[in-house]
Amino acid sequence: MAEQGLHSGFAPALLKAVRDRFAHVGDCPIQGERIFFENAGGALTLKSVVETSAKHAAIPDNQGRDNPASHELVRIINKAKADMAVLMNASGGQFFVGESGTELLFRLIMNACLGRPRGGTVLGSTLEHPATRSACARWAGVAGQAHVLVPHDDETGTVTVDAYRPHITPDLAVATIIHTSPVTGMGVDIAAIAAEIRATAPDCIILIDGIQHAAHGRIDIDAYGIDGYVISPYKAYSRHGYGLSWISDRLTALPHNGLLDGPGDNWEMGTRDTGAYATLSDVADYLDWLGGEAGASGDRRDRFVAAGDLIHAQEKALTDAMIHGTGNLPGLAGMPGVRIIGGADNPAREGLVSFSVDGIDAAEVVARLNAERIRTHLRKADHYSGNILTPLGLAGCIRVSMCHYNSVSEVARFLSVMKSMLS
Repeated sequence: MAEQGLHSGFAPALLKAVRDRFAHVGDCPIQGERIFFENAGGALTLKSVVETSAKHAAIPDNQGRDNPASHELVRIINKAKADMAVLMNASGGQFFVGESGTELLFRLIMNACLGRPRGGTVLGSTLEHPATRSACARWAGVAGQAHVLVPHDDETGTVTVDAYRPHITPDLAVATIIHTSPVTGMGVDIAAIAAEIRATAPDCIILIDGIQHAAHGRIDIDAYGIDGYVISPYKAYSRHGYGLSWISDRLTALPHNGLLDGPGDNWEMGTRDTGAYATLSDVADYLDWLGGEAGASGDRRDRFVAAGDLIHAQEKALTDAMIHGTGNLPGLAGMPGVRIIGGADNPAREGLVSFSVDGIDAAEVVARLNAERIRTHLRKADHYSGNILTPLGLAGCIRVSMCHYNSVSEVARFLSVMKSMLS
């Protein structure tokens, strides 16, 4: 939709420059004009990613051949891995792509469980996405390990190191931690939890689901003390069709699927899409530019950190406006019958507000918003979100997920529709 009176955590000129870099920022190729508040289901795609994907789709050559095109493909892949190492601050280990974020989580968890002694414990939490909970339940059973889930806090929508602490025992074989919940939108202090685990079970393999967090900036693998971190690039300004994983040298060395007599440290299965790697460099270049716009004058890592800080500030402005209001429009916290999951004032929130409305089914609210060309999403108490919604007594909720390219004027339009709906 056309922007009127752009105002937000970003200066208007910067917000316009940011929005100009994304495809379909104000329109859907099917529906037409719309406001996109479904970023947790998949962020908008950088225009540069679209161009890079088309370019690489036309190249017939494979990697690993002795010809100029193949050499260039290998260079592009190595550059993307180097870009990710700086972007995510990983001084060791390796990056590789797979089928999807979910597939990579299953693969990392499988190899971690099978590579650790039988009779230990696999520790996760009830906050986690079923990708990790399901994988741990399956492979802990196969490996003869107990699977323990730390209860999250229903009121705050997150899980803390204090909640993990009573369940951390010396026999921990594998631990999983979600960085940000895709239902509540709340972040988790993974560094504190990992440090607590390491103090008691130093050999535990610690794996992070970073899929929801990745679009919101500020990943620092070296600071976490972990063994695996997984993202889905389509939720971080790239495209569908692949996932990205970082694994530590220790996890790399565990037994895993591979070709007989092939390189022992290779975790990729078959020839991967060079274009997928290349689009990771597009994402890095974009965040490098954004960090420069934030005024960072140091090296590339400094610009990535500055971009993450700027993204956080912009998204806080958006969620504050949605919850507390903007202009003469009341926020969700001031609307009758609205229940905000995780509470109205929660410092762990990352660009997402989930809520329910007394007396109106969540599916109907989502449908009414869509009729007004505002794209949100219904989360139901099913195998994806029942772990969060069922303890709250909710059959469903409305998830409104924003990214830094959204504007307060879009939030105002959303609030205006909600005000009319509830009056």
